[in-house]
Amino acid sequence: MVDFALSEEQLMLQELARDFANEEIKPNAGRWDRDSEFPREAIRKASDNGLLTLKIPEKYGGGGMGSFEEVIVCEEFGAGDPGFATACGSTMLASYPILTGGTEDQKERYMTKVAEGCIASYCVTEPGAGSDVQSIQTEAVKDGDDYILNGSKMWITGAGYADWFFVLAYTDKTAGYQGMSGFIVDANSEGVELGKKEDNMGQRCSDTRSVTFTDVRVPSDNLVGGEENGGWMNAMKAFDLSRPTISSHAVGNARGALEEAIQYATERSTFGKPIIKHQAISFMLADMATKVEAARLLTWKAAIKSDSGEKNTLEAAHAKRFAADMAMEVTTDAVQVFGGYGYSEEYPVARRMRGAKVVQIFEGSSQIQRLIIGREMTSGN
Repeated sequence: MVDFALSEEQLMLQELARDFANEEIKPNAGRWDRDSEFPREAIRKASDNGLLTLKIPEKYGGGGMGSFEEVIVCEEFGAGDPGFATACGSTMLASYPILTGGTEDQKERYMTKVAEGCIASYCVTEPGAGSDVQSIQTEAVKDGDDYILNGSKMWITGAGYADWFFVLAYTDKTAGYQGMSGFIVDANSEGVELGKKEDNMGQRCSDTRSVTFTDVRVPSDNLVGGEENGGWMNAMKAFDLSRPTISSHAVGNARGALEEAIQYATERSTFGKPIIKHQAISFMLADMATKVEAARLLTWKAAIKSDSGEKNTLEAAHAKRFAADMAMEVTTDAVQVFGGYGYSEEYPVARRMRGAKVVQIFEGSSQIQRLIIGREMTSGN
């Protein structure tokens, strides 16, 4: 039996995150998106408040909490602005492989930095390898006490502001995906080159760009886990941890759109009464609310199962698939409720709709989640 009641501590955490969203995110989100401005100062404030490092153990300076607490906070960030939620989430995505598979020395060196407010990026996707991770071309070749890293990564969130990268590369191409290894690469390493900031449809405050590694020397001490060829499983385990948080971003964005649509429908009148009194609108809002509630419960279930120590691959895929598609539907319906005003950037629902789309694509598209669900359903797991 899953208990969804929040403890007093969790309620306080939720309130802290909600207040942060209302005071620091919502008033600035429109400007960040319009100017493609990376919200560095707001991310620093969120980190200082302990809202970005909940899953880092206390001995490294983090909150020592679980995925459930993390998704509670991430929903509030998504309700503030989907772009901010993504921008501030890149560091933990890069940190998960270190937390699950890194050596004690690596955790001490890099998780402590994260707890102090540094930014990191997860470098897996390449120009020719998105959903098909096995098709990556990046290679790392042993050379004395170092590895020589060569390759290009694409669509890397936070890359322009990252202090270090988690990079997936082949150390043995003949072994297929079992020949991949993870590396921690300091951003100031010689041979690291950043591409231009991508001009994306939505979530424009989230810095997304390519990263090229040309003969970059990486110390053997930064081979994640200290052993070659364990990178694939470690990177996939990271997705089991990150997908509940991405799902909660989507839930928050959809919830924000719903709240804004309800407020507008209460204030806007046609044919002598507020449009929320028209059945066509009230039924639409009711369906939107049900979808948000269902996605939240799937997300919470995935997070709770992760915290129990059990494999949550199936639950995380259910949550990511449903929440991502739900957010696209709900934000689109919110634009419809606003009518012509919804198509204008004057109201935030247009930004929310643009920001919802990419969640159906990154960290495993909705189609990939369906493949995972089908595989897990038939594997006996």
